[in-house]
Formats: sequence, structure tokens, C-alpha cells
Amino acid sequence: MIGGGLAGLSAGVALAEAGWRVRLFEQRPFLGGRATSYVLPDGEHVDNCQHVTLRCCTNLEDFYRRVGSADKIKFFDRLLFQDPQGRTGEMQAGFLPAPFHMLGSFATFAPLTLADKYSIGRAMMDILRSKGKPKDLEEAGGISMLEWLRRRKQTRGAVERFWRVVLVSALDEELERTDARYGVDVFWKGFLSNHTGYRMGVPGVPLAQLYDGCKGEIERRGGEVNLRAPLRAIHLAGSAVNKVEFDGGRQESAVAYVFALPHVALADLLSEEIKRLEPGLANLGEIRVAPITGVHLWFDREVMREPFVTLLETTTQWIFNKSALYGTAKGASGDKGQYLQLVISASYDLLQKPRQEIIDLCLAEVRQALPGAREAVLTKATVIKEAAATFSPQPGVDRWRPKQETSIRGMFLAGDWTATGWPATMEGAVRSGYLAAEAVLRVAGTPKTLLQPDLPPDGLVRMFG
Repeated sequence: MIGGGLAGLSAGVALAEAGWRVRLFEQRPFLGGRATSYVLPDGEHVDNCQHVTLRCCTNLEDFYRRVGSADKIKFFDRLLFQDPQGRTGEMQAGFLPAPFHMLGSFATFAPLTLADKYSIGRAMMDILRSKGKPKDLEEAGGISMLEWLRRRKQTRGAVERFWRVVLVSALDEELERTDARYGVDVFWKGFLSNHTGYRMGVPGVPLAQLYDGCKGEIERRGGEVNLRAPLRAIHLAGSAVNKVEFDGGRQESAVAYVFALPHVALADLLSEEIKRLEPGLANLGEIRVAPITGVHLWFDREVMREPFVTLLETTTQWIFNKSALYGTAKGASGDKGQYLQLVISASYDLLQKPRQEIIDLCLAEVRQALPGAREAVLTKATVIKEAAATFSPQPGVDRWRPKQETSIRGMFLAGDWTATGWPATMEGAVRSGYLAAEAVLRVAGTPKTLLQPDLPPDGLVRMFG
């Protein structure tokens, strides 16, 4: 198993449970890949980027259960939004069955005008009637989410204060660079088809602690986990992988090799012979990347009560109250101030900005949104830029995403960038890991189904389409 991110860990744990001896190699000194955390010099734990899940992410939920981390995720029924004028709106299921469970909160969503809501309702009915598969999603080459919305005559307010807010955060890309297939899927699976699909889960511990059980699960079943072991070369014998080479000339051989690396890293390791044998791998350069920026702020006092809030029409998209989520809020364990993490997805404009300029910009927005922060003293701040945080879900990108089983004997792929049917999410990464493990077991003559089904439609949804 080459790579200790979510894709590699999910494949490794599944194969270990199936009786395989798994040897996992990760180049970093910790597991979790891009969904992990590290310790600052003063001992503070910070996530490289805030990650969340939804109830519709059934495979991620299954993986957390397998490794004993399910109880470390806190789920919330209420999503809070706030515009620059201080008006707030909520998304929360009411007593009505799906797909009308959000109708009450949507009707009173103050940041949207009546015209905005009417246009959104028309587009939602289109998604609902087609059960998440409007016909224009099948156009050759795909269409962008922005074009899909234009065809449905969405108002500017609807685009900027609803569609963009939800989808840029969910897919880490701007609407004009997002395949409408993924955008529609977010609303179909997360907000329409099942009344619990939208519930948001946030880790109540630093991300690295979610994977504490992975190493033990693999080792308990006779495997091993090797950290600080970067892959340097893939060696073939004919049309099969013969061995892999790590730092220091260390070579390892196996029955099956699952390459669970970011696609940009794998592309650098592919020889011309590998590309000739598996032509799909020659196109990895067509899959672009998108950035995420995380801003971490520590105040000398409590400035926020909510666990999280989404800001509308600002650079800052989400504010997470890490003190409350970790159970270290003021009053719980003494006066320790408050720690907030801000998230900016598709943060292309921030990549070249100095960190202090980003802190100043975001701090001003936090103080505008949170009155309690205006008199508070900022005691510490840091910025984490992930220039290649995810693959970009540009229109038509699916044609470049390879399957988990290759035509090279012994070579399997895992990663959210492989063909999973999902965009670049933790759910997509776990799905790829399960699909890679299924491919290994199938080739070995011991097939097993690991992939979990989507949440089934409930309520009145089955009456549509």
C-alpha cells in the first residue's frame, strides 16, 4: 500500500480484514495525508484544513466505524449562514418528509429575497423530477455548474448567496470550473433525496486522531506501517509490477501494489513503459488541482458561541469554533481564550498573498461578523495554504479519471481522483480505497463487496421522476 491518506488507509484496513498481510508505506511522519493535523512548536494541534462529512457520505461513515473513530464525529442538524448585513438564515429539517423537509427554514432564510427563493425552487424541482440526473448533464464534454444555473434563470442573489456558498465549499472550485454533474449531486444526495443526508459531521478531535486505530488495525492482523518512506521508483517485469523502490534504495515486492498517491505525485513516477501499457495513466496531467487556505486565529476571550457559521459574500467562507468542537471552550477547562479556524476553498486569489495580509483580511471579516471579536485581542495566528488540496472537478474531468484496476498485472490505484463517481471529498477517497480493495480481491479470485450503498431516498421522494 503506497500512501497513508484516506484512500490508502481505507484500502489497507479493508484488505487486512479480508486476511491479506498489508504493508503500508507513507512518505510523511504521520497518517491521514491531506486530512490530518500537526503540532505547532508551542504544542497546539492544528488541522491542515478543516474537514467535514455529511450523513450522505456512507462509505466514510463505514470507514470510521471500522477503525473505531465513529464516536469522534459530532453531527449537527442546524447549519447557520450570515450575510454582511448581519442577517442570518438556517438550514434545518422540519417535520415535513423529504423532499420538503427544508421548506420551513428555506422560507424564512433572511439573506435571500423572494425572487431568489423562487428561482432556487424551480431549479430544485428540476433536480427532483429527474432524480438528480437532468438531461443536460449528459452533454458531451460536460457543462459547468454556472451554465446549468444560467439555463434555469437563477437570480444573482440565488447564485452568490446559495449555490456558490454551498458548492464552492463542498467541491473546492468556482461554479464556472465545476462540472454540473457534481453540483447537482450535492443537492440531490445531501439536501433532497433523504431528510438526514444534509446533517454535517465535524471531528471533535484533531484530524490525526481519527486515524489512530488504522495502524493498530493493520498491525493486529499481521501487517506493518512504515512512515517516512517516500516512493522513488516503480519497476516492471514484462507487463507486471515486479518491485517498488523507496528512499535509500530499499526495494519491496508483493502480490499486489495499491498506489494511493495524489495524481500529481504518481504522474512523476510513471515511466514511458507504464504509460504505454496503461494509456489512461498518460492523461493524469489533464486533471488539474484546486487550493484551500486555512486561517487559524486565537483570541484572549470567547468571541463565538455557535459551533460554526457560514459567511456570505466574504473571502472567509466558514468559521469553525474549534474550542467548542474540541470541548475546550471558556468555562469548560479554565479561561484559555478561544480558537477559531477559518476555511477558504478555491482560494486562488490568496496563493500569492503574504500570510500577514491574509490574516488581516480575515480578521477584519471575523470582527465584522462576530461582535464579540471586536474588542478581543488576537494572541496568535497562522495560515496554512494547500495549493493542491483537491483535484479540480472541471467539466468533463471524468474522462481522465482512471479505474482502480489497471491492465498492468499487480498494479491498482486508489485516490479521490480515480473513477469513483464522486468529486474530491473524503467520501470519494474512501470509495476509491474500497474499490481498489475490491479489485485486488476480485483478481485474486476471492471477490467481496465493500462499497456501501448511498442513502436511500425516503419520504415522498420516490413519487417523483
